[in-house]
Amino acid sequence: MSPIPSPLNMQGKRVLVTGAASGIGRATALALAQLGAELLLTDRATLDATIAEVHALGASCTGSVGDLTDDAFRETLFTGPALNAMAHCAGVVAGRDWRTDKDWKERFHRTMDINVRIPLEITIRAIDHMAANGGGYIVLVGSVAGKTGGTSLNTPPDYSASKGAVHALVKWTSRHGVTQGVMVNAVAPGPVETPMTRGSNLGPSLPLRRIGRPEELAWPIAFLCSPAASYMSGAILDVNGGAFVG
Repeated sequence: MSPIPSPLNMQGKRVLVTGAASGIGRATALALAQLGAELLLTDRATLDATIAEVHALGASCTGSVGDLTDDAFRETLFTGPALNAMAHCAGVVAGRDWRTDKDWKERFHRTMDINVRIPLEITIRAIDHMAANGGGYIVLVGSVAGKTGGTSLNTPPDYSASKGAVHALVKWTSRHGVTQGVMVNAVAPGPVETPMTRGSNLGPSLPLRRIGRPEELAWPIAFLCSPAASYMSGAILDVNGGAFVG
């Protein structure tokens, strides 16, 4: 087996991955494990399966189950050994038509809380933590909907608006972090095979005639968590199989 090139080698690096129980977060944890990272995983759902897979790859891993909207819980993620990187993959999207959703207002506020407020607060906290420990890397998950307004894939307006806000936050927080040695970037996926997109029939309409696989997002995220991305700040990588080019 060929050795990992030094810019991608994450041995001795500790990385926080949110939303790690499934989907992009789980795949990101497995990619980082293969690069040698020590992982701190969090999700509201059980992490047993992901932790077992990480351990099977020979990587060190601990899990912390909790709700990121709980300020006290979120703070516990930064009280252990120093973090070198964070991949914030947690998020929500509602599948119901917003025009017929009787709980539309509550849904809107929940989407903005989880998809906008939490990325802002956890990123600022991570910047302060990493800056005090020599710098680091932060990756958020945006969306093609944040670039197109959701028009290309008929994405719900609350989700589209929340991901557009994430893209703006990447630019704002990157300026806050880069002068302190903390690089903040993001990926912007198109539709990906996750529990949130189960039952989607978008595949045939896309340029590759399929939606993405979680690992196809995980490796770009892992790259942005590594020293290979040491001169990238404020970038939003399009990882959407050609669904959006611009």
